[in-house]
Amino acid sequence: MSLIHDLIARNRAGEPVGLPCFCTANEHVLRSVLAYAAETGLPTVIEATSNQVNQNGGYTGMTPKDFMTWLEGMAAEAGVPMDQLILGGDHLGPNPWNSEPLEQAMEKAREMVKLYVEAGFTKIHLDASMACGGEPNPSFAQIADRAADLCAVAEAHAPDPTKLIYIIGTEVPIPGGEIEEPDALDVTSVDRFVDTIRTHREAWTARGLDAAWGRIVSVVTQPGVDFGHTSIYPFEPEKAQPLANAILFEAGLTYEAHSTDYQTTKSLADLVHSHFFFLKVGPELTFRFREAVWALAQIEEELEVQNPSNIRSVMNDQMATHPGNWQNYYSGTEDELRIQRIYSYSDRIRYYWANDTVSAALSILIDNLKSKPIPETIVSQEFTGLEFGDMPNDPNDLIQQQVQRCIRRYFKASGH
Repeated sequence: MSLIHDLIARNRAGEPVGLPCFCTANEHVLRSVLAYAAETGLPTVIEATSNQVNQNGGYTGMTPKDFMTWLEGMAAEAGVPMDQLILGGDHLGPNPWNSEPLEQAMEKAREMVKLYVEAGFTKIHLDASMACGGEPNPSFAQIADRAADLCAVAEAHAPDPTKLIYIIGTEVPIPGGEIEEPDALDVTSVDRFVDTIRTHREAWTARGLDAAWGRIVSVVTQPGVDFGHTSIYPFEPEKAQPLANAILFEAGLTYEAHSTDYQTTKSLADLVHSHFFFLKVGPELTFRFREAVWALAQIEEELEVQNPSNIRSVMNDQMATHPGNWQNYYSGTEDELRIQRIYSYSDRIRYYWANDTVSAALSILIDNLKSKPIPETIVSQEFTGLEFGDMPNDPNDLIQQQVQRCIRRYFKASGH
């Protein structure tokens, strides 16, 4: 029995144990995740999404093989063996090409899935829920048939398909997050969950994928959690209780929860107890990263360095000049937009850290603070809560500690 199957069996038996899934392509964040993995030895799930990484490069400019090679290099530097890491592909399906005709979008999705499994990704979320080319929203049966189509590709091209685990189901916000502030959230009904299982099982059987069906370990459903630009929708265990009970009637399965960012640690633990075994987190990681960079920028200003990075004004300028990653998400007056661009829980700012101008300013900031000793008193002012006498003054260490506030609590909530 694999580690994940063993943990899932324990979860289904009532033990509050699960796994966080860290969904990010930010180098500083990934180095923080890997540093924590090296320190603890815990199994660590790192995921790329179909919009971040695909055969066209996604918004990171990386193919699945590029991402894997990049991560392997960072893991080696951190001293983390690759067999400690579980690499996942999130929302793998036609979403990046959903404006194109269905078959054209599906052919590109097949190629993407092929490249993910060939590169060594083993946790595969099959998501074909989106309408393509102006078609009506697909039915449960159509979604399941398209997911089975992609599963057949994964089975055919994985170096060892027995090492794959699959996630099915789609009842979550679209990849990238909510476009509008949600008014209310409905927990997935037991009937919809049962229909998801039934239609997917029928589609797998029709394609002769019975062996692959046994490798499905989790179903994405909506437990009633999400976040908007300024609001967090907390988990209410009693509302999800019927759904939590329903999974126990399906052998070997658990749930996967998306958009769990910013939930309290207790709420995350309650999710795990309710058989939401996989907890997906992304924007919270880069939200903490931005907090660290903004604090470092304030330290730089206090120290009055000769060649300041001006990272905050650089970021503001780049987001104003290139609004494509936020303008369909934020609305309001110019003052309201200014606040949302930087501080929104949606964290659309995360798409700008790889911008060449921003990246160069960040490098200057880090170099400035590496070359000039930072007084502990100023570190304490900008990074509150650190212990006196155990306070790093290296900017990379300060970033790492801030990001690990998120990483640590997700593992704690998952019983580790």
